[in-house]
Amino acid sequence: MKRILFLFLFAFTLSFSSNAQSEEVEIIIAQKVKVFPNPATNVVNVLGLQNSGRAEIIVSDTYGNIVLKHHWQIKNRALNIPVTALGPGIYVITIRSEEQRVQTKFYKK
Repeated sequence: MKRILFLFLFAFTLSFSSNAQSEEVEIIIAQKVKVFPNPATNVVNVLGLQNSGRAEIIVSDTYGNIVLKHHWQIKNRALNIPVTALGPGIYVITIRSEEQRVQTKFYKK
């Protein structure tokens, strides 16, 4: 909440402090996504995404090593990621598309 307030105040101050052409500042509010089951065994479900024709999905370990990378279509604001090949541990899912950028964690049992 503090980050959103800071961004709003920064954008508000920026718009009044500029004597040159006014620039439009876009504030992107991070959306909440739901990841389940957590811990996962076979599949991780991610809900609350924006539909996209082509999204890049990256799963990396806690050291930043990419262990899965795919381009998938997001339909019905949801995504199912198969994780059976992954070993037990904590992983980070990064989803990038024209519509959004989301990063979240899950635990593989």
